[in-house]
Amino acid sequence: MPVIVETVSAPSAQDRSDLEKIYADAPDWLLPPFADAGELIGQGIARGQLLAGRFNDRLLGAALLEKGEDHWRLSHLCVRKVTRQRGVGRRLVDEATRLAREAGKPLRLAAPRDHLETQALAARLHLPLDPL
Repeated sequence: MPVIVETVSAPSAQDRSDLEKIYADAPDWLLPPFADAGELIGQGIARGQLLAGRFNDRLLGAALLEKGEDHWRLSHLCVRKVTRQRGVGRRLVDEATRLAREAGKPLRLAAPRDHLETQALAARLHLPLDPL
């Protein structure tokens, strides 16, 4: 069964619990400018920017997708530790890329410029890095 990517707009109680678990596994540098995971999730839902990957009715990964005038930005990408290295993050990136391409916009990965892990991820994904 494939990972289904969706924009989270009306999360169930289980979805909220899954999102909290996803961002509980996030490194501290991933959350700013949000005060905590709850704020990131709440604002992402309110703004219609929270993209999530679902498998077997559970959310396993999430990211924010900001739709700007000149380009779209994918940020705050996080996958639960127990599910990493299984293609969930890649599926989120691929779907964000597809949506941006359909809108005629380039996609950029938003992350701290000095963070080597995100620089490597951006290079692997062939996405320009948009510093936070």
